[in-house]
Amino acid sequence: MSALPSPPDPAARTEPRWQRRKDARPAELLTAALEVFTERGFAGARLEDIAARAGVSKGTLYLYYANKEELFKATVREHVVPSLTAAEDLARTEGVSASQLLEWLLRGWFERLGDAKVSAIPKLIISEARNFPELARFYDTEVVSRFRKAHRMILERGVATGEFRALPIEEAMMIMAAPMMLMSMWRHSILPHLEQPSVINPARFLDTQIDMVLAALRPQPLPPIPGKKVNHP
Repeated sequence: MSALPSPPDPAARTEPRWQRRKDARPAELLTAALEVFTERGFAGARLEDIAARAGVSKGTLYLYYANKEELFKATVREHVVPSLTAAEDLARTEGVSASQLLEWLLRGWFERLGDAKVSAIPKLIISEARNFPELARFYDTEVVSRFRKAHRMILERGVATGEFRALPIEEAMMIMAAPMMLMSMWRHSILPHLEQPSVINPARFLDTQIDMVLAALRPQPLPPIPGKKVNHP
């Protein structure tokens, strides 16, 4: 007769499987929420659909988030805010030219948010801000204002050092951000319904925008003095 197995050592017990899943559940819920919000918008998203996508009951979802608005805010904080923290750290980097910092900022923002499901969130905010103004105010406070702060720090540094020409900072930021915003909205509105693939390559789009932005920011040469002879090489 074979010997009975020894009882497990209490000190060697691992965390129960159900406990590990419970700890991971908020992340699973936020991933499911991002997918449903992206597909259906804020108004069209239902909590029961998000719960089903995450493989839990609607009651379980309420254990973590009081309502759909709080769930949406948590989704933004989970998937967008870390990139803003990285942008703010980047803007404080010393020993790097403002041109390089600006390129890293724009490229990093586009690569992290412009080519992912997260890029549907700005479109959602713009399209539903009229009906859900609280979400618009939340997004402006926790996302837009923080990105603009990092962006402003870099531009002001470049102007102060003479690397960039003096120009209206607020308007310049809007002009730089608008093309990326348009690309993001286009990818989540018109592009999926086109019969022919688009000729616009997102990587070339970004390279071209950065090249044009940096060229426009460089100090402009002084105009020639009338009557003065210019010696060309």
